[in-house]
Amino acid sequence: MNSLIALLSIGGTLVIYTFARQLHIRAARTFTLPVITSTFIILVILLTFHIPYETYMIGGDWINELLGPAVVALAYPLYQQRDILKQVMVPILCGALIGAIVGISTGILLARWAGFDELIIYSLTPKSVTTPVAMAVTESLGGITPLAAVFVMIAGIGGVLMSAGIFKLFRIDHYLGRGVGLGSASHAMGTAKALESSLVEGSISTIAMVFSAILVSILTPGMILLLM
Repeated sequence: MNSLIALLSIGGTLVIYTFARQLHIRAARTFTLPVITSTFIILVILLTFHIPYETYMIGGDWINELLGPAVVALAYPLYQQRDILKQVMVPILCGALIGAIVGISTGILLARWAGFDELIIYSLTPKSVTTPVAMAVTESLGGITPLAAVFVMIAGIGGVLMSAGIFKLFRIDHYLGRGVGLGSASHAMGTAKALESSLVEGSISTIAMVFSAILVSILTPGMILLLM
């Protein structure tokens, strides 16, 4: 029975993503990114038919296991743009460091201001890094790992949806600033958005995402002790 549910979850997800991708090809907008529209459609289906999240994740966990290899696959565009990336490595690292500090501190301080308990704060803090890293950091802190995955999705989708307005408001039109911002704040989703602009911007976003994951893993425990 579980095998059938897993196959239905995986097959349904692939069909929905394929539809979302075709929609984005025909109407390329920020809010039509396949990862956003497919996530929304899946949520609507689960809520409409009262399908528990745990049931969907019988197959969803198999897809989740592919996140790690998918991130590793981003090394290919890095190799292609290695000469340019060598020249801007220091600015990328500085931007990722600032992004990590801001992401962690705002998560802790805003959650405390809103009155959330420690479990929620521990789950929210690593929201701006890719899911496998966020779940590992949350687990080490004693938070709720499935909730951390939800916060990662919210941060990724929210960052992508707001990126165009933020770039326009602050007149950020250089590929370096856009790439670092998307990679540091919106992890893989931001990187997917950056790759749509150019391979260089996507490569910078990938490095910023990787640096951010490392820095958040290192900085989070100390900043929690400092700010809690």
